[in-house]
Amino acid sequence: MAEEGTNPITTRSQIVLEIASALVAGPDRSVRQAEVRLRAQGGQDWALSLLGSSSSDGIRAVVAGRVDLAIVNPAATLAAACRGTGCWGTPQPVRAIAVIPSADEYVFAVRGDLGIETIEDIARKRPCLRVLMRRQADHCLHEMFDDIAAAAGFSRADIAAWGGTIAKQALRPLQPAMPEFAALVGGGFDALFDEGSDRWVDAVLAAGWRVLAFSQATLSRLETLGYRRARLTRARFPHLETDVPTIDFSGWPIFVHADLADGRVEQICAALEERAAMIGWQGAGPLPVPRMAREAPDTPQSTPLHPAAARFWRAREYLD
Repeated sequence: MAEEGTNPITTRSQIVLEIASALVAGPDRSVRQAEVRLRAQGGQDWALSLLGSSSSDGIRAVVAGRVDLAIVNPAATLAAACRGTGCWGTPQPVRAIAVIPSADEYVFAVRGDLGIETIEDIARKRPCLRVLMRRQADHCLHEMFDDIAAAAGFSRADIAAWGGTIAKQALRPLQPAMPEFAALVGGGFDALFDEGSDRWVDAVLAAGWRVLAFSQATLSRLETLGYRRARLTRARFPHLETDVPTIDFSGWPIFVHADLADGRVEQICAALEERAAMIGWQGAGPLPVPRMAREAPDTPQSTPLHPAAARFWRAREYLD
């Protein structure tokens, strides 16, 4: 018999969710995403389907109607889909619920002895680069790389034509204690294009590498696609010679289809509020729901809120 005050339905659901959380955090990373389907009581149809995605595949699943809610990182990827820029071609019917705070940058770093100082130098100098990127095939880094390279005047095909290679081997952002990091700075690669900047940028700079700056022209082109500017500063990375302009990789938007019923959206917002203390994030304390619909460096509001979400947060006085 359940203890007084407990809800057997909630207990069963929490067990399922915790098992899923453990599986996706396994050391081999063979299970990448958790998908949860909520069934209507007494019915055969799924009432709501939730995907714990971090890739653009979650966007495609929401647009296709396969799931109702997903999460993506960074916010720029969802913004590009909403605008229909880059690989998307046409605007996608997605709307945000809120943005989980996360401050980050997409950083292009190369060996310091290559004589490359800017992202545009790659197109001008046509170096033979052995590039290390993330192993996850559907990681947003790869689509962003294509957009950034095109804005700077080159492509993956150009890198190959100049004798270079792109190795998708990194399981996660590198850190100095990892064997993969030693291989990187020990001469196994010439370039690293990745996010998670706080974990590795200062360490590769200390090893004699250089972070590539972006020109104003390239940044402007990327802004038309929905990307935002960012800056690596000497205050954060003491081995930088000067502050370096780059592209933002911040924010984890929680999003839905633009046509999702208002009542469902309100349920999702209420659930976020109710369970905030149980949801881990990159900062301390409960998930900061009251500021997750407000513009800030770590919560970029680059995709419009679903109207029902905007009304919900405004009623809570989280929005003006």
